Amino acid sequence: MRMNNLLHYTENHRYCVYRDFSLSPVDNKMLGLIYQPMVGALAIALYRLLTEQVQADRVGYSAIEQQRSLFLTMGLEPSEKGRSVLIEQTSKLEAVGLLQTSRLYIPDGDDYLYEYELQPPLSPDEFFRTQHLTLLLRDKIGKFALLSLRERFFCPEPGDIYGLAYNKENISVPFYEIFELNTHSIDYELEQAIHETSVARRPGIKTEPEEDDLNYADIIIRFPRESANRSFVERLRFDPEGMGIVNFVARKYDLGVQDLCRLLDEDGVFDMSGTLLLDELQYKANLHFRQDKRRREQRDKAFAKAVSIRGEAAEPEDSVHPEEIAVQMEYYVEVPPQFMNKCDIHQYNMMLRNEPYTRLLKTFFPGAVPDNLLDIFEKIDLNYKLPGEVINVLIHYLMSLLTTGGEQRINRNFIDAIASNMLMKQINTYEKAVQYIRDQAKVKEKAAAGPAPAGNGRGRSYNGRGAKPKPEIPIVESTGGERGVSEEEFAELLKMAERMQSSKKKG
Repeated sequence: MRMNNLLHYTENHRYCVYRDFSLSPVDNKMLGLIYQPMVGALAIALYRLLTEQVQADRVGYSAIEQQRSLFLTMGLEPSEKGRSVLIEQTSKLEAVGLLQTSRLYIPDGDDYLYEYELQPPLSPDEFFRTQHLTLLLRDKIGKFALLSLRERFFCPEPGDIYGLAYNKENISVPFYEIFELNTHSIDYELEQAIHETSVARRPGIKTEPEEDDLNYADIIIRFPRESANRSFVERLRFDPEGMGIVNFVARKYDLGVQDLCRLLDEDGVFDMSGTLLLDELQYKANLHFRQDKRRREQRDKAFAKAVSIRGEAAEPEDSVHPEEIAVQMEYYVEVPPQFMNKCDIHQYNMMLRNEPYTRLLKTFFPGAVPDNLLDIFEKIDLNYKLPGEVINVLIHYLMSLLTTGGEQRINRNFIDAIASNMLMKQINTYEKAVQYIRDQAKVKEKAAAGPAPAGNGRGRSYNGRGAKPKPEIPIVESTGGERGVSEEEFAELLKMAERMQSSKKKG
């Protein structure tokens, strides 16, 4: 159970249990002998307690009650310590696949309702075919105890049929050979009655959130009630695409929950139908990002004046990756020299493909990113609408020019020219961008090599058809006795060259 604030999970909050199965004797044996050594007796006791909330001969939902009954039945104090223990036990059950916990926000009461959805224990065959659970049980009780437990769940086949599987023939009778249904008429009343009496259950969104993703409940609980955008923000709960936009912008511009709530409260972020506008939200988030950067720089300057030795605070590393999109090895680019000791070629290319350009620029600069560079790439991002991975390849290309090009100067006009060329050539994917910079590198190599020497077959004919080309004039070899040119002689040579040049112009 992911819980950032213990005040959101107390004995006063209400809960319900959903169960759509019943425990068989084999399931009870699995809980006692297999799952209990892995998660502990307290977690299994909680699981059995939640199972009993729904009547044993029925499936579906339990009544909604306060969690105080769970605390008292489990012998836990209704305090911060008791909440931590209960969260720990539910987390263990969730980890081994026995429980799924959901949190429902109630706008009217500004409160939470917790739903505990129980899952049946795995059958013995399924459990021992699940590698991570088998290895966990081995670590808890040992290898030989695990093998002994496995034998207690399976009855061996009799010796008389051992090895006769190849002679096995299925002689079962199918359904429609025995029974015949009247399929010519459809009983709509029966279907409607079954539908109305079934348990109405809304399937939840099965997307797995990243650890640093912002939760809808964290946003709505901090969003002002009197805001004109309140109804639009409440729709984000059932809009995974809108929440994806929110988390993308928050991660790209390092926004906290409070900063994001302020941006969502501004005019123009939502259209008339309540749809979240990505471009407008990105523009406002970028302004906030730049202002926050200036404030940080001013604080750093003031702090540098106050203390003589400035300690560099270690920047926390991102714990996000599951990488979203992989890079094919044929489109790998070389790692720049400044990253040689930091990451390998696979990690660097994954960073180019998936990181926002604002984070990539920070990795190239040990201190603050220059404002002029941020202005340039902000224009390319917001005005030119180049994709993020294309901008990252452009940054890689520019940095490689600085490290290998010697006197190559990178300015606004130069970067704008490359970005405009990419736009005209419709470079809109990572692969096209990598191919583009490879083509540019080949053009530069050809230009540096100079024009190719003329072949023998291209000699010019002066005497008509079939005439021989002009003979090659032997070059006089230099001798060791030659002397240097004095300054007076060099000046005379310059004057002679100027006179020859002026006479050609007059002619």
